[in-house]
Amino acid sequence: MAIIINLDVMLAKRKMSLTELSERVGITIANLSVLKTGKAKAIRLSTLEAICAALDCQPGDILEYRKNN
Repeated sequence: MAIIINLDVMLAKRKMSLTELSERVGITIANLSVLKTGKAKAIRLSTLEAICAALDCQPGDILEYRKNN
Protein backbone atom coordinates (compact mmCIF):
# COMPACT_ATOMS: atom_id res chain seq x y z
CA MET A 1 0.00 0.00 0.00
CA ALA A 2 1.37 3.42 -0.94
CA ILE A 3 -0.46 5.30 1.82
CA ILE A 4 1.05 4.66 5.24
CA ILE A 5 -1.00 5.32 8.38
CA ASN A 6 1.13 6.61 11.27
CA LEU A 7 -1.65 6.64 13.84
CA ASP A 8 0.34 4.53 16.30
CA VAL A 9 3.22 7.02 16.12
CA MET A 10 0.94 9.96 16.95
CA LEU A 11 -0.73 8.02 19.75
CA ALA A 12 2.69 7.33 21.27
CA LYS A 13 3.78 10.97 20.90
CA ARG A 14 0.60 12.13 22.65
CA LYS A 15 0.79 9.32 25.24
CA MET A 16 -2.77 8.36 24.39
CA SER A 17 -4.29 4.90 24.16
CA LEU A 18 -6.46 3.67 21.32
CA THR A 19 -9.30 3.40 23.83
CA GLU A 20 -8.95 7.04 24.86
CA LEU A 21 -8.84 8.18 21.22
CA SER A 22 -11.91 6.08 20.51
CA GLU A 23 -13.81 7.79 23.34
CA ARG A 24 -12.72 11.28 22.28
CA VAL A 25 -13.52 10.78 18.59
CA GLY A 26 -16.63 8.62 18.91
CA ILE A 27 -15.30 5.81 16.71
CA THR A 28 -15.18 2.18 17.77
CA ILE A 29 -11.86 0.68 18.79
CA ALA A 30 -12.35 -1.92 16.05
CA ASN A 31 -12.60 0.75 13.34
CA LEU A 32 -9.59 2.64 14.70
CA SER A 33 -7.66 -0.63 14.79
CA VAL A 34 -8.45 -1.26 11.11
CA LEU A 35 -7.18 2.22 10.32
CA LYS A 36 -4.09 1.85 12.52
CA THR A 37 -3.05 -1.44 10.92
CA GLY A 38 -3.37 0.00 7.41
CA LYS A 39 -6.21 -2.33 6.43
CA ALA A 40 -8.69 0.50 5.82
CA LYS A 41 -9.47 1.25 2.19
CA ALA A 42 -10.80 4.74 2.88
CA ILE A 43 -11.24 7.33 5.61
CA ARG A 44 -13.86 10.05 5.79
CA LEU A 45 -12.52 13.57 6.02
CA SER A 46 -14.77 14.15 9.03
CA THR A 47 -13.12 11.16 10.75
CA LEU A 48 -9.65 12.43 9.88
CA GLU A 49 -10.61 15.87 11.18
CA ALA A 50 -11.87 14.41 14.48
CA ILE A 51 -8.69 12.35 14.92
CA CYS A 52 -6.50 15.37 14.18
CA ALA A 53 -8.47 17.48 16.67
CA ALA A 54 -8.14 14.82 19.38
CA LEU A 55 -4.41 14.33 18.74
CA ASP A 56 -3.71 18.03 18.07
CA CYS A 57 -1.95 17.25 14.81
CA GLN A 58 -2.14 17.76 11.04
CA PRO A 59 -3.40 15.13 8.55
CA GLY A 60 0.17 14.84 7.24
CA ASP A 61 1.27 13.68 10.69
CA ILE A 62 -0.98 10.65 10.28
CA LEU A 63 -0.95 9.98 6.53
CA GLU A 64 2.21 9.41 4.51
CA TYR A 65 2.64 8.58 0.82
CA ARG A 66 5.37 6.19 -0.28
CA LYS A 67 6.03 5.19 -3.86
CA ASN A 68 5.75 1.52 -4.69
CA ASN A 69 9.00 0.18 -6.09
